[in-house]
Amino acid sequence: MNPIVFYVSGHGFGHASRDIEVINALHARRPDLAVVVRTAAPRWLFDLTLRRPVEFHAVECDTGVVQVDSLHLDEAASIRRAAAFHAALDRRAAEEAGFLRSAGAALVVGDIPPLAFRAASRAGVPSVALGNFSWDWIYEGYPEHLAKAPALVPTIRDAYGAADLALRLPLWGGFDAFRRVRDLPFIARHATRAGEEVRAALALPATRPIVLLSFGGYGLDGFDLGGLDEVRDRGYTIVTTDQVGARAVAGAASPAVRTLSERTLYERGYRYEDLLAAVDVVATKPGYGIIAECLANGTGILYTSRGRFREYDVLAAGIRRLLRHAFIGHEDLYAGRWQPSLDALLRQPPPAERPATNGADVAAEVILEMLS
Repeated sequence: MNPIVFYVSGHGFGHASRDIEVINALHARRPDLAVVVRTAAPRWLFDLTLRRPVEFHAVECDTGVVQVDSLHLDEAASIRRAAAFHAALDRRAAEEAGFLRSAGAALVVGDIPPLAFRAASRAGVPSVALGNFSWDWIYEGYPEHLAKAPALVPTIRDAYGAADLALRLPLWGGFDAFRRVRDLPFIARHATRAGEEVRAALALPATRPIVLLSFGGYGLDGFDLGGLDEVRDRGYTIVTTDQVGARAVAGAASPAVRTLSERTLYERGYRYEDLLAAVDVVATKPGYGIIAECLANGTGILYTSRGRFREYDVLAAGIRRLLRHAFIGHEDLYAGRWQPSLDALLRQPPPAERPATNGADVAAEVILEMLS
């Protein structure tokens, strides 16, 4: 069977996590479907969470933004790297088109590297974009740096214009470069185990409020988890996993924070979303994936700012509208002064709005329609 080829941005975990849900939804409908993944995102994430195997290729599809850590980025370096990568987009697309032809690709899905759509067009393969923002929109947020890279945004927009369809997720920005756009519900991972079962299996307290520390793959530079002793002493249990970035867990030997092995979690039949649903609050930076999964699993969110990133304002507005939430500034975050914000968050009632979170199923149906 001719494969679907997914091109997945290597920027953070969010793109990969939602594409994995779409691939799982595709395989639930068509177990025989061949899928190829080309990405710079970490392979362990796919190995842990895909329900059926795929052909995996480590390929840089885009450059995203240059993160110093999860809360700080380098704007000038982000534009320089993106400009250098996309200056060679024609050559890269020609190489990828050769791969697509040799693989007999039936369809390309891109989340959301411009390379995917330029390559698909050259190979004569239909293509679908999937995401909640476009890279031209992100980079337009740095006009002072774009002055040195005037071709970057037009090159990206031209490549996006080659896509046959864009599947646009909630909390979106950009997308005016695409010819056809269809809106989807949220894509999110849903827990399949009861919170009480997960807490008991992981020897977590049954009644104390639990906070999950989740700052993605870039970690938090200089964050000493030992500073959370006071939060623990005020009645909270704080947990993290060993896949949130080495710098974020550097202080996890502190008794204030318990570190869980994500691989062991999966080997015991549980998944990250089961853990997320079992806790009361996730402490994090705003990102599409964590917002969608808190929404799907009824978990509150303690969030902080994440540098000058155009998506932030859209995501923060979504948090305030859709989730029990509290904001914490960097000074209080790093100092461990979390307890007032956590107390205020847990006093909030659930939001009245509960949008659908079955976007993976909807995306899978659309993709299969395009194959038929």
